[in-house]
Amino acid sequence: MSTIEDRVTALLSRLTLAEKAGLMFHTMIAVNPDGTLHEGDGMFASASDLVAGKLINHVNILTMAPVPPQKIAEWHNRIQELAEKTGHGIPVTVSTDPRHGVIDNPAASAAAGGFSAWPEPIGLGATKDPALVREFADIARQEYVAAGIRVALHPMADLASEPRWARTSGTLGSDADMVASLLVAYIQGLQGPSLGPDSVAAMVKHFPGAGPQKDGEDAHFAYGREQVYPGGMWDYHLKPFEAAFKAGVAQVMPYYGMPVDTSFEEVGFGFNKQVLEGLLRGRYGFDGVICTDWGLVTDAEIMGTPMPARAWGVEHLDRHSRVLKILEAGADQLGGEQCPELIVDLVEQGRISEERINTSVRRILRDKFRMGLFDDRRYVDPAAAGRIAGQAAFRAAGLEAQRRAIVVLADRPAGVSPAGVSPAPAGVSPAPAGVSPAVAPVLPLIEGIAVYLDGVDPAVAASYAKVVDDPALADVAIVRRAAPFEPRGGGFEAFFHAGRLEWTESELAPIQELAASVPTVVDVLLDRPAVLTPLAGTAAALIGSFGSSDEALLDVLFGRVRSSGTLPFELPSSMAAVEASREDVPNDTAAPLYPYGHGLKI
Repeated sequence: MSTIEDRVTALLSRLTLAEKAGLMFHTMIAVNPDGTLHEGDGMFASASDLVAGKLINHVNILTMAPVPPQKIAEWHNRIQELAEKTGHGIPVTVSTDPRHGVIDNPAASAAAGGFSAWPEPIGLGATKDPALVREFADIARQEYVAAGIRVALHPMADLASEPRWARTSGTLGSDADMVASLLVAYIQGLQGPSLGPDSVAAMVKHFPGAGPQKDGEDAHFAYGREQVYPGGMWDYHLKPFEAAFKAGVAQVMPYYGMPVDTSFEEVGFGFNKQVLEGLLRGRYGFDGVICTDWGLVTDAEIMGTPMPARAWGVEHLDRHSRVLKILEAGADQLGGEQCPELIVDLVEQGRISEERINTSVRRILRDKFRMGLFDDRRYVDPAAAGRIAGQAAFRAAGLEAQRRAIVVLADRPAGVSPAGVSPAPAGVSPAPAGVSPAVAPVLPLIEGIAVYLDGVDPAVAASYAKVVDDPALADVAIVRRAAPFEPRGGGFEAFFHAGRLEWTESELAPIQELAASVPTVVDVLLDRPAVLTPLAGTAAALIGSFGSSDEALLDVLFGRVRSSGTLPFELPSSMAAVEASREDVPNDTAAPLYPYGHGLKI
């Protein structure tokens, strides 16, 4: 019987140079809501041009609106039919960014749609429970495989060491050892004991750790291209990746950032031979697929925003030379690009050998064979996708995870009694024996009380309490807010919450005025570590959440579920403390308001 390596060798010997080059690109493709192939609109290339024209067969699906899993499966079968009629009929590998969140942020993840809904990865980090993370990844695997998705462009192994970084919500937290344990569970849930026909290949990112961004800016943009290590913590950021390699992760993505003031060449990690060939291939012996992050070669326009190629440190090189440097660095695939003709040119011009191309193509084909794409896993059953994805048991597991990710930060801080409010108003838990009424806990709330809502769906809250539209009639107010940020440009850049972590006076005023008139529970969506110091002294109770529905939050507030989440990063007390901290050192702000691991049980 032929081994996988035998089959790879046999197919590789038959491929044209153009087919090999096509295999080395992993680009974006649109999925029509009705499951048909997208045939181009000026923003996205047509499926026919990519697959039949350019011979590209690794595609990252984009759904501008939620598309049911059954329709994704129908689309998947159509694109496989197209590929089967092209060249040697190599099956398409379909990938996705995370798509199990309550939140929809096209820059990093998609809302769940018909898939089960879970907290953001940083919320999984708040549970600190590898078993729960493995359950999530296993359910994601089942839903992905049913729909034909076979590569997960996640998890992120980056550490949340810089509080201002816009991609903190995609991490599993700030502590390397905890992140490593969660990451192993995540990879095992997606891939199983080894990559096979029932697996989803995990593409762990962003090697060698993207957290230490200078001033917390993001390397998607030229002003955030520098990655710095003032605390000398380079090796600390490698710990989660080391755990991923031991877990057998199939694929790796390096980040855009360029290391500054280190022993490594000051070029983006996707171009960096010392990092990829030397560290990843050499020190760690990684022989899986290395795929660059998206858009290192070609200038583009994304969501109406001009985006120069993220060719940090090599901006002066032309496109051919950028591709050459990427391949010489040790990468196998170019993410977000669709220019295989550049590789063909490089080989024909004698600037790179076809033997080097074969090395990458062998790794890429190996994963396709291991996942059974050349055998009985090429096509999927759309009806089965509709039954499996988003089934009741999976939704229930996701909701439970949302509850467990919620962190109770404060419950009637000591000495705080909102002005003009009796120590224990109706609906608020009475003070336990031996506790002064002035510091009585607010949580859990009593069901049936009158509540005033800001940012909470009244239809959901109606099953817990009487909803009123006047704070004066309320026993308690419940407010939900997103963490503060500094608005930057429009288009794609608008999805990156960066800069300040504190609210302006005008943003704070409505909450503080409300809290002065009625006990107010404030929940903050912590996609980054917000400065909550002003609220800590005025809110009757303060909650941190990480992608939880109104139902999940209210279950905790009203005591239907006991709170268990703890902070996956510290919450700084001021912006001055953030600005004085070191980008590569986790939990490094002076006198944090709430430390890493803080969380009350109610």
